[in-house]
Amino acid sequence: MPQPLRILQIVPSISLVYGGPSQMVLGFSGALARQGAEVTILTTDSNGDAGQAPLDVPLDRPVDQDGYQIRYFRCSPFRRYKFSLGLLKWLADHAHTFDLAHIHALFSPVSSCAATVARSQKLPYVLRPLGTLDPADLQKKRRLKQLYAAVLERPNLAGAAAIHFTSDQEAKVSERFGVTTRDLVLPLGVSLPPVEGSKASADVLADLGIPGDRPLVLFMSRIDPKKGLDLLIPALEKLLAEGLPFHLVVAGGNPQDPTYESQIHAQIKASPLGQHTTLTGFVTGATKSALLQTADLFVLPSYYENFGIAVAEAMTAGIPVVISDQVHIWEDVQTANAGWVSRCDVASLTTRLKTALQDAAERQHRGELAKAHALRHYSWDAIAQQAIQAYEGILEQQAAGKKHPG
Repeated sequence: MPQPLRILQIVPSISLVYGGPSQMVLGFSGALARQGAEVTILTTDSNGDAGQAPLDVPLDRPVDQDGYQIRYFRCSPFRRYKFSLGLLKWLADHAHTFDLAHIHALFSPVSSCAATVARSQKLPYVLRPLGTLDPADLQKKRRLKQLYAAVLERPNLAGAAAIHFTSDQEAKVSERFGVTTRDLVLPLGVSLPPVEGSKASADVLADLGIPGDRPLVLFMSRIDPKKGLDLLIPALEKLLAEGLPFHLVVAGGNPQDPTYESQIHAQIKASPLGQHTTLTGFVTGATKSALLQTADLFVLPSYYENFGIAVAEAMTAGIPVVISDQVHIWEDVQTANAGWVSRCDVASLTTRLKTALQDAAERQHRGELAKAHALRHYSWDAIAQQAIQAYEGILEQQAAGKKHPG
């Protein structure tokens, strides 16, 4: 009987405050475990960058969860960097007991150093860049990233067994710093909160002051400049001025940049849109479930998005989406007729939103198509099966290389 694959998942943090990119590791690990793999997550106790207390988790023993283990390590005093010497030492000491590491995030010190340690210990590793190789993202702190890439990320990319991109578009636009890489394109899966009853959902909406007599437009993502709120707000202001009825819910926060979040809240409140908007902050559990069950339209006009996990969640809930053509699953949305795709400008977004809001029957039809597509393509179990096959292929290739060096 073949031995199960022993897989490490390494991620700077899995705190809820960091959103989908961190949380996906949990759903992915659970699905890998269901496929028979032995999975251990290495992460830190980081819980936000603005002085929040660390996660209240045990640091001296593994935590069992959904068929896999999590090992938490104390973060360095500079929490915003999510760094841990303890994690790296544990990896160096135990790398030989695993078959492969899947490392999530580039330009993050603990992930970058983990790749270096894995390479030194001859542990094959897959890197998932989380959109950080997108040219637009590389422009932020450009000179620092150029130096960082030269010292750490270029060797890490060159030494990786594969680079995990979540869409063909992400793979196509990503920078490789002159390195030839083996690309592995696997979408992200969706782990939805438990379904609430219709009365429970109605109670949540009532508590939030959300009216039920007009279409509900849902923005559920981190409040960040790249998310396109500077396009969404004026687009909806135009539709409001035309007399189109709707209610906007902005569900999200930004613990890493609370100043920008405050600016967006102030802008909305000072606008005519303010009377037609509910600002919930970051949501989880019953509130998130209620919003996903009752929204009529989901919107995310991002300037760049390597996948768009919130879009996939909305589609799985049967909500048609309006997204920009810089959300890298836009081709899936267009092919499946699961919503509407706009350019990153106010005029195009206004047109798509108007079309969607004026036709309830078409919204329902596209929502059904969105759900069917998402359940087929964004299932964690299906993605885990593909990942296991990729891991096995990598290990077979590595074994063949050892038998026939050069």
